[in-house]
Amino acid sequence: MSVTMSANGSTPGRQERPAATSPRRPSRRWRVVDIVVASVIGVACGVVFWAWGIAWTPLSGLLAFTPGLSGLLAGGWLFAGVLGGLVVRKPGAALYTEVMAAVVSMLIGTQWGFSTLIWGVVQGLGAELVLALFLYSSWRLHVALLSGAAAGLAVALLDTSFSDSIAALAPEYKLVYGVSAVVSGVVLAGLLSWLATRGLARTGALSRFASGRSADVRV
Repeated sequence: MSVTMSANGSTPGRQERPAATSPRRPSRRWRVVDIVVASVIGVACGVVFWAWGIAWTPLSGLLAFTPGLSGLLAGGWLFAGVLGGLVVRKPGAALYTEVMAAVVSMLIGTQWGFSTLIWGVVQGLGAELVLALFLYSSWRLHVALLSGAAAGLAVALLDTSFSDSIAALAPEYKLVYGVSAVVSGVVLAGLLSWLATRGLARTGALSRFASGRSADVRV
C-alpha cells in the first residue's frame, strides 16, 4: 500500500510538531551598560550613605532608651547591594554596588574613615550570598528580603565585634542590636529595594535589563 505525500513531503492528516526549544537563559556576562548602571547606583547610594552617617548620631540618640535599638538604623547603609543586585541581575552586582557606595561615602568624608570600606565589603558579601544561593535566577520579594536580612546580619556581626560603642554592650543588648539590624535590613534594604526596582521597571527605565523586561513586571 502506498502513502501519498503532500508537496512539502509530509503525510496528509499529520501535523508536524515544532522542534522543542529550551528556554533561553539570561547571560551572566557583564555588559558595558551593566557596569555603568551599577556604578551610577553605587555613587547615588554613596551620597545617601554619607548623609545617613550625618543623621546617625541624632537618630541613634532618640533610640538610646533601649541599648542596641540603634540597629534599626543599619538598613540605611545596606540597600545599595540589594538594589544593585535586583536591577543588574549579574553575579557580583550586589557586592559591586555596595562597595562602590561605601567608597563614595568614604571619599566624601565619614566619621568612620577607612573602616567604611571594610563594612561595605562585608555587607555586600552578605547580600550577594543570598542571590548566589538562589543561583541568580530568582528575583522575587522573598529573595530580596532574605538578601537584606543577610546584609543586616553581616553588619550586626561586625558592629557587635569591632565597633567600640556596640561591642561594649552587654550580651543581651548585643542581641537586641543584632535583631534590630536584621529587621532593618529586611525592611530598608530588602523591601524598599524591591519596591524601587518594581517601580523603575514599570516606568520603562530598566528596558535594557531583564529586571525591566519581565512581562508581568515581577522582579
